[in-house]
Amino acid sequence: MARDLSLDHAPVSNLFSQPSNDAERARYQITEQQVEQFRQQGFLPGIRLLNAEQVEALRVELANLVQADHDGAELWYEYHSNESGDPSAILFHALGAWRIKPGMHDLLWNPALLEPAKQLLEGPVRFWHDQLFCKPAHDGGVVAWHQDYSYWTRTRPMAHLTCWIGLDDATTENGCIQYVPGSHRWPLLPTTNLAKGMDAILDVLTPEQRAEFTPVPCELKAGEAVFHHPLMLHGSYENRSPRPRRAVVINLFRDGTLSDSDKPLLTGVDVIPRGEKMSGRFFPLLP
Repeated sequence: MARDLSLDHAPVSNLFSQPSNDAERARYQITEQQVEQFRQQGFLPGIRLLNAEQVEALRVELANLVQADHDGAELWYEYHSNESGDPSAILFHALGAWRIKPGMHDLLWNPALLEPAKQLLEGPVRFWHDQLFCKPAHDGGVVAWHQDYSYWTRTRPMAHLTCWIGLDDATTENGCIQYVPGSHRWPLLPTTNLAKGMDAILDVLTPEQRAEFTPVPCELKAGEAVFHHPLMLHGSYENRSPRPRRAVVINLFRDGTLSDSDKPLLTGVDVIPRGEKMSGRFFPLLP
């Protein structure tokens, strides 16, 4: 049985070097212009998070994790070998890789992730959960339009941040993430089925929102990331290319966020009673 790496609140490998002083940390920070771009548009693309060696290490781990009988499979919060259910539109989606593989675990302590996150959340950050999204060549399915916080209302206040990290070049052809700029100023929308069709969102938009619904693709190189706001409307279309489109998503929230549920916040996680601060083994404070 695999060791549960949620017990380790520090890196367990040497994949990501750690800054030893403020000057080294500052090398990973984004500019004030980039912070303002995030505030205005709701997303910030093109942030280099991984070098070639780190990309390859995570790809190797992922190749094992997509095998359903891998060691540590009991540690997942969720595991969908094909969330769409359609063999011609495959979407691998799983939560909890940080508990199983050292590289996926240590990604949380990557200063290239944490320094921008602290700037965008305006304070110390805690880990919420990770996600893996994989679309195979030719048959990769969609991720329907949604706002992340629609799935996260079991926490409050809304002080969350998503970081989408490409393990392949993400292009329009292979189903890169797409955004509706400015939609982070919209109110919370109802959820639709995450893996079955792109048009359902249109049924819940107002005429004004439909008029503003002009998606833009966010193409990234492998190892680059995009940060987005928890109300940002985003989704991705099919992969009809001869290349896979694999991504790791890290979800964070500002320290001080509270539980808003008396049920487990993730499958298998101890209850944090409503009104109590999110903390503990599964929601570590990141340096």
